[in-house]
Amino acid sequence: MINFARVVAALIAAALIGWGVADVGAQTRAVPRPLNAPQQIDVKSVPIDSFEPRDPSRKRFGALEFRGGLELSSSARAFGGISGLKVFPDGSQFLAVTDRGRWLKGRIVYRHDVPIGIADAEMAPVLGPDGRPIVARGWYDTESLSEENGVAYLGLERVNKILRFEFGRHGLSAYGQTVAAPLAIDKLPNNKGLECLAVFPKGTPKGGTLVAIAERALNPAGDYRGFLVAGAASGEFAIQRHDSFDISDCSLLPDGDLLVLERHFTWATGLAIRLRRVARSAIAVGATAQGVLLFEADLGYQIDNMEALSVYVDKDGTTILTMMSDDNFSMLQRTLLLQFALVGD
Repeated sequence: MINFARVVAALIAAALIGWGVADVGAQTRAVPRPLNAPQQIDVKSVPIDSFEPRDPSRKRFGALEFRGGLELSSSARAFGGISGLKVFPDGSQFLAVTDRGRWLKGRIVYRHDVPIGIADAEMAPVLGPDGRPIVARGWYDTESLSEENGVAYLGLERVNKILRFEFGRHGLSAYGQTVAAPLAIDKLPNNKGLECLAVFPKGTPKGGTLVAIAERALNPAGDYRGFLVAGAASGEFAIQRHDSFDISDCSLLPDGDLLVLERHFTWATGLAIRLRRVARSAIAVGATAQGVLLFEADLGYQIDNMEALSVYVDKDGTTILTMMSDDNFSMLQRTLLLQFALVGD
């Protein structure tokens, strides 16, 4: 018995092939994008030519020399809230994290030594141990980022955890694994937790040790609480707090000293930031470090809520600092990228 339905289907398929329609249909059946896969975004950049608008010719600010900056924006809804940053040794490739649990990866474009734009930007959710976005399990406020030799570390403020990612192998699709840390970190106050992470390079003193500092969780002396995370050698230290500033990020210099970025805000005095250098030798379990002031700025300069700091050494051997701001996903704030050369103490 003839199956008329199959005959009709075959005739229709033959006709479509003759008209070239079947090929179009095959092309439109695109392979679905894997869930949580990185997505490319466009980032617009407006140059910041002078750090102090009142004196555009000025370049030196404390121990820093202004190289250039960008005001960044994007139509991507997830863009903004930058709270951690790693600029890789080439000075171009970077990895950032937003405080809503998303990665931002891209490339800084330069004209000579001046940043002029962002290219190849893509975003993806930060994934937890089970491969799901960490926000799906209630892990919020990814506030600090460090990377060394292909391994990235994230500090989660609300839940007081540190996650480890095989970034070199898996990129933005890496799963985060929980790092064993001192129990005192678990007990940090809500929304005052780990705002700074740095890892000492292997092969150096303290190699492989994580430095973690809380934003506004203070010890009985009123100083910032810091932690060295290194297995059995883990323990707590402190950095002296001055003028009610809070920690917003940190990064290691090539010699192992720690740069600490601090921020202060009140409705009466406005916003201010500053940078201190803490000697490597002062970062030890049970110690209280002082630090040397390198730089400070208020709203008379091109700053916003500066929450991210990264250091690299350029081809000429100059130490370059890159800072980024957290706009809190607010129309009243800006996402800034600022670069300085470290030229003195």
